[in-house]
Amino acid sequence: MQGRVAIVGYGSLIWDLEILAPWVEGPWRMGGGPALPLEFSRVSPKRRMGLVVCVDPVHGAPCPSHAIASRREDVEEARADLAARERAPLARIGMACLRSGRREGRIAGAVAAWAEAQGLAGAVWTELDPNFAEHAGRPFDFEAGEAWLLALAGEDRDEAVRYIANAPAATDTPFRRRLAARPWWRAEAARVAALDAAAGAPWASAGRAAPPPLAGRPPRS
Repeated sequence: MQGRVAIVGYGSLIWDLEILAPWVEGPWRMGGGPALPLEFSRVSPKRRMGLVVCVDPVHGAPCPSHAIASRREDVEEARADLAARERAPLARIGMACLRSGRREGRIAGAVAAWAEAQGLAGAVWTELDPNFAEHAGRPFDFEAGEAWLLALAGEDRDEAVRYIANAPAATDTPFRRRLAARPWWRAEAARVAALDAAAGAPWASAGRAAPPPLAGRPPRS
């Protein structure tokens, strides 16, 4: 990707490029992005109030991210493409332009250093804030996050389990490791995987850990 603009991903973007698909090329370079402080500390109404991964410098642990080449030559255009996919304002899309030196976002310095080492023209990434405390009324921690998931029921619980279980393996956050040690979580993950397999979900029938990129799917930021 030398000389290109990279789109950095770490969550559902990996398996659901959606309307971004026409504006990227080549496969994802799994683990080829910068290490970012990630945690499942954001409540997402679009994912039925489940917890989704976000950049969280307070609670997050460094996790490898992933990179794919944008078809755009201009970093600002690549940023707008990602904002459209995320249904997010530009202020929530980080950017680092090596040509102009412009940087936007809390982790722009780290991403810019990575982009320079890779010989890139720049990079863009999603930087939605952790918002757990706003929804739960208490700060995020292991106990609070687990209690939030346990309070979900029906399809809300299914979607929450599906998202965390299908996240890239490299997104090995402290909270995800805690869940993996919980018998209730292992049982729920197995149950939802069985549901998806029975429903003929493409990622389940192919033995994949996550859905493939599909254009035109509903937004799920």
